[in-house]
Amino acid sequence: MKTSDFYYDLPQELIAQDPLADRSSSRLMVLNRKDGSISHHIFKEIIDYLNPGDCLVINNTKVIPARLYGVKEDTGAHIELLLLKRKEGDIWETLVKPGKKARKGTRIVFGDGRLKAEVVDVIEEGNRLVHFEYEGIFEEVLDALGEMPLPPYITHKLEDKNRYQTVYAKYEGSAAAPTAGLHFTKELLADIQAKGVKIANITLHVGLGTFRPVKVEDVTQHHMHSEFYMIDKEAADTINETKKNGGRIISVGTTSTRTLETVADENGYVRETSGWTQIFIYPGYHFKCIDALITNFHLPESTLLMLVSALASKDMILHAYEIAVKEKYRFFSFGDAMLIE
Repeated sequence: MKTSDFYYDLPQELIAQDPLADRSSSRLMVLNRKDGSISHHIFKEIIDYLNPGDCLVINNTKVIPARLYGVKEDTGAHIELLLLKRKEGDIWETLVKPGKKARKGTRIVFGDGRLKAEVVDVIEEGNRLVHFEYEGIFEEVLDALGEMPLPPYITHKLEDKNRYQTVYAKYEGSAAAPTAGLHFTKELLADIQAKGVKIANITLHVGLGTFRPVKVEDVTQHHMHSEFYMIDKEAADTINETKKNGGRIISVGTTSTRTLETVADENGYVRETSGWTQIFIYPGYHFKCIDALITNFHLPESTLLMLVSALASKDMILHAYEIAVKEKYRFFSFGDAMLIE
């Protein structure tokens, strides 16, 4: 299986640069896996495709304002730093630009000295371990100085940083949003629950590896990044009860999907647990837990496109994307949505 098998042509103007004023007014394409049929809707109509007894699984991770702009303490040279994950205490794994200016021992100052950092090690793929120094609470300092780490294909400035968070974001730790969830409003979620659909909250902290291109032509040789997940007892019980009663597990996003498929046993049941996942889902994978997926439209040749192609089929997905381009759907993080059922 080749990476180039997952290529499609996308006009630049279809990449959504800004979120819509109303989250739930984005478009929704519904793809039926059984017969390949496609229909077009507004996202709030997702409720018509959810049945009493189904379970919607959402990822309640919260994006941290992980992009920091600072200067080298000794030379004043500009440095951009992106937090990837907390290793321990005040030591974080980061991506630093330009890397050649951030050797071990380099000291960086942010926000007139409110936050300082020292590069303590250079690790795999050129990432840096940095130790932060500050007074007060780190999250509050970061909130004041940091910017939302929008994907590289979004060039517009985000006016309201909450628009790159889901309305149910709770646990801080992501370097990118679980974007399928951006379409939900609190009102829509309340209506869904009132219909008799259960909602299970799980957590997967999204890493920037999500945007890392697949650089090998043989898909099976791609090295997947690792991401931290948590499923609590309440969520596990809700998911398992739904399965026992014959309801469907509808995953919101590829991040929820990867978590569920990592944890599920052969019968699709999950348990209370936490850990790191490097699961790579591509065509040929047998899904154990999920029955349907709500997702956005993904980059050509990406691991996310491979995941949705595993759920439907590569031909079905690429045909649907061809129609989405023709119908001028909006693509990627702030774009429109798709239900694969």
